[in-house]
Amino acid sequence: MQRRPRMSPPMPLPDLARLFAVLGDQSRLAVVRLLLDGELRTAGQIAEQVSLPASTCSYHLTKLLNAGVTTCQAEGAYRFPVLRRAELEREFPGVLDLIAKGAPQTV
Repeated sequence: MQRRPRMSPPMPLPDLARLFAVLGDQSRLAVVRLLLDGELRTAGQIAEQVSLPASTCSYHLTKLLNAGVTTCQAEGAYRFPVLRRAELEREFPGVLDLIAKGAPQTV
């Protein structure tokens, strides 16, 4: 029997100032751009794809999680950061489109 993935209880959504503060870092913007496609990736896979050391990527993923931008999906021993896309779009219409349209930044 296959178990459903577990999601961590999400933090409250940030207010606009906190959202801009957490997204004001190029590394975190690169992570959010990557997560926009909805694919599940481990922190190590994200670090590799955005060209960050694993420890630095983990720091930025924690910032996004604590700010309420992402949540964590658990499947067995694996943890996957997941963008709270629907909630962010509802609360801040168009902000993810702006992030997606931004030119990819070298981290």
